[in-house]
Parts: sequence; C-alpha cells; structure tokens
Amino acid sequence: MPALKDQVALITGAARGIGRGIALRFGAEGAAVGVFDRNRTEAEAAAGEILSAGGRAIAIHGDVADAGDVRHAIEETGRAFGPATVLVHNAAILPAGTIEETSEDAWDQVFAVNVKGAYLAAREVLPCMRKAGGGSIIFMSSITGVNGFPGMAAYSSTKGALISLARAMAIDYARERIRVNCVSPGTVDSPMLRDFVAAQPDPQRTRQAFDQVQPRGRVGTIEEIVGVFVFLASAESTFVSGANFIVDGGMSIKGDQPRL
Repeated sequence: MPALKDQVALITGAARGIGRGIALRFGAEGAAVGVFDRNRTEAEAAAGEILSAGGRAIAIHGDVADAGDVRHAIEETGRAFGPATVLVHNAAILPAGTIEETSEDAWDQVFAVNVKGAYLAAREVLPCMRKAGGGSIIFMSSITGVNGFPGMAAYSSTKGALISLARAMAIDYARERIRVNCVSPGTVDSPMLRDFVAAQPDPQRTRQAFDQVQPRGRVGTIEEIVGVFVFLASAESTFVSGANFIVDGGMSIKGDQPRL
C-alpha cells in the first residue's frame, strides 16, 4: 500500500527543486497534493507530472508571504481533496552575505518568505488538521540553521527560527495529534544551490568547496532527501514530533565548512 494513501498535502515552494521532488514523491505515494508556488507555469508543470503518473494534484498560484494567498491555497486544496492532513513549508529564498552585506530590505524579505510563510501556512492548516483528527507539519530547515554557514547570515537565521518554531508547536498541539517536525538538509544539488553558486565571484571554486567538505566528496541529491519527508508525513512516524532531522551525508559530523 502506498505510504501516503488518503493523505492530503499542501507543499509550499513546490514548483522546483526539493519542493518539486517532495511533491512528485508524495503523489507517487498516494497523497493528493496541492502544489503551491508563485511561479504559475512551473507549478502547473509539477502538478501535471503527478497527474500524468496517475496521481492527484492541483497547482495553486500565490505568495507564501501573503496571508490571503496562503488562505486561498488551503481552501483550494480542501475543495479539491478534503482537509489538508500534511503541510510541508518548503518555500524559501537565499540571499548571500554577512550581516554587513545584507540590506534591511533583503533581511525583511527572507524572513517574510522563510519564517512568516511558515507561520501563515501553519496557522491556516491547523483547523483543517483538527477537522481531520490530526496531521503532520514539516518545516524545511537547513544545516545552516544548526551550524551556521559563512556568507549566509540572514538565511541561516531563518532556518534556525524554523527549528525553534517546530519545537514550540510540537508541544502546543501534541494533544490534538498534530505533529510538527523539521528536516535540515545539508548541501543539495538543487536550483537554489546552483543560483547561489552562479552569483559568486568564482562559481567553479565555490562549487568545488561545497563538494570537498562532504565526506563522500559530493553534495546530496534531491532524491536522497525526499524520503525523510515521506516518513514524517506517514503513519510510520506517529510518535515523532519536535524533532529536527539532519540529512547532510555526515557533513556536520566531519565539521568542515566550505571556504567561499
């Protein structure tokens, strides 16, 4: 039996990268998927791929930092499939820079998407999960939120905030059978990483630096990350809440950081 049969999932930032990988895998595992993203064309393409494979999905266009758009996404998912039982907040932006190199506007923007987006989506989905008798909320954090990373001050701050938010919510909603967890990937070969690398003065050296700090000599793949989300969304993890799953190929144990 598919691991996520009868689950209804809303995934933010699901049109590309790891979010898209999660959406496709959830669809393959039997979940009905709301593909929520500000890129309408790519969201429709991801939803179309799930449908073509025999799954259930709808594309929803909107901005995760906008309360009205988030409410609309939850409502559209509910109308199509019933109350959402899984939320994956994956939407994120990654401005590069130290504190001194980060403008006030950039700081506000990254917190609006990465952290406020989580707040808005969780707030809207909680009544749905109560109606369904429980649910699973999963925040996409990052190893940068655990250990910090050079040149990513604002992004690292938001990812650390999500870990703390998951812990607080796990306590607040435990008796309602609503679980809240984080996943903190290490460096993953994704559009976000490629965009970050391309923006550096020496992209080739930067990419090599990310590979070299990995115990296996390479960054992770999207496929190596998404299985943890399936586990946390499934009935196999009903006693798991308030946890942060580090999925980094052992990079944090090795202790190296890329010299960008």
